[in-house]
Amino acid sequence: MSTPLDLNALKARQQAAWASGDYAVIGTTLQLVGERLAEACDLRWDEQVLDVAAGNGNATLAAARRGCRVISTDYVPELLKRGEARAQAEHLNVEFQVADVEALPFGDGAFDAVVSTFGVMFAPDQAQAAQELGRVCRSGGRIGLANWTPQGFIGQMFKTLGRHVPPPAGAQPPSRWGDEEQLRSLFADTLGNITVSRQQFNFRYRSAAHFIDVFRTWYGPVHKAFASLEAVSASALETDLTQLLNDHNVAGASSLVVPSEYLEVVISRR
Repeated sequence: MSTPLDLNALKARQQAAWASGDYAVIGTTLQLVGERLAEACDLRWDEQVLDVAAGNGNATLAAARRGCRVISTDYVPELLKRGEARAQAEHLNVEFQVADVEALPFGDGAFDAVVSTFGVMFAPDQAQAAQELGRVCRSGGRIGLANWTPQGFIGQMFKTLGRHVPPPAGAQPPSRWGDEEQLRSLFADTLGNITVSRQQFNFRYRSAAHFIDVFRTWYGPVHKAFASLEAVSASALETDLTQLLNDHNVAGASSLVVPSEYLEVVISRR
C-alpha cells in the first residue's frame, strides 16, 4: 500500500527550491508575458487586482502600469522584495504581501481580477489553489493565467528534470495547468466562460551552455536538481538539457532562440 503524498512537505521543498538561486534573474526576461496577460484581461484603471505566486512581479507591474490597485503575493519573501524594488523604481503604488495561493488571506469576491504568470501552476494542491482563485474573484470578474504547456519547451524541460530527479509519487505535474481540458475541470465550480490562446515566449541566450549556466545558477528547480546529483549524474542531466535546447533552437549554430509554448487563459467568474 502506497504512502499518501504529504502536500505540506512537498510545498516546503518547493518553497525552498524557489527561494534558492534568484528567480528574478530569469523572471525579468518574462515581462512581456505579464503585459500580454494584462491586455488579454482588459484591466481597467482603479480595478482591484491580485497577483498570486507573483514571483518578482511581472503581472503585478503590468497591472499597476494600467492604473490598477494591485496586491502582489508570493510565499517567498525574497521574491516579493525584488518586485517591490521594481515597483518603487517606476513610482508604482503596489502592496506586497506574503501569502500562500492555497490559503489566500482575502475575503470572498474581493478582487475584480486575479492573475498569475507561471506561478499558481506550481501549487502542490492544484484543486485548492484553483478554488482559492475563484473564491477571491468577484462574480463577473476575470482570472488571468499564463501556464507552460506540457508539449512546449519548458514542459519538456521539467520532464527531463523528472527523469533525473523523480518527483514524489502522486504529485500532479504543473503542466496540467497548460491543458485546456484540465483547466475546465479545475475551475468547474467557478467557470463562467474561458478563453484560451496559445502563445510563445522566446528564450534568448548565447548558446545551450549559456542557458544551462544561467538556469542552474539562478532558476530554483534547475538549481536544486543539479545540486542534488552526484557529478556523473549531473553531467548526464546537462547532456540531456543540451540536447533538448539544441533540438528546439531556431537560431542556428551562432546563437540560441528557443520558443516555448504557453497558454494565455482568461476565465470569466460566474
